[in-house]
Amino acid sequence: SAAEIKRRVSEMVARVGLKGHEKKLPSQLSGGQQQRVALARALVFEPGVLLLDEPFSALDKGLRGQMQAEMKRLHQETGTTFVFVTHDQSEALALSSRVAIFNHGKLLQVGAPDEVYDRPANRFVAEFLGEINMLPLKGVRSADNGATGLCEDRTITLRGNASAVGGNAILAIRPE
Repeated sequence: SAAEIKRRVSEMVARVGLKGHEKKLPSQLSGGQQQRVALARALVFEPGVLLLDEPFSALDKGLRGQMQAEMKRLHQETGTTFVFVTHDQSEALALSSRVAIFNHGKLLQVGAPDEVYDRPANRFVAEFLGEINMLPLKGVRSADNGATGLCEDRTITLRGNASAVGGNAILAIRPE
């Protein structure tokens, strides 16, 4: 009914923080406000899943951060699943409960952001997700609570899971 449509539109306008801007033309809205209108127009239909293809790519850094917070809030309020396509790794890690990394259309890894960042499936995923130094290890051997390997002319001792025992490996070190 017309009354139901009006109620839902009014609710969504308020939810995206645009109450009082209902009568404005697109040219009278800022970039961030235009993004909010686009979100409201999609969310008013209460979709179960919403695909967002690089929605913040044209926004400046400050507005992008503001819209990221807005997206998290809208996700919690609506329960809608957002499939968020982005080439901005920090944006993907900050917004997602699950991350999928693709390369040339091939799915390389899916998991929680921390899991994918801390335990990348391969070199591409490791490099794609941020700054990293990689050192080749040769002759990896099992040791107490980990492994040892040769990096150039030095023996490196690693703690934790040693999955490459008996072969070569790459030691990946992130700045933090």
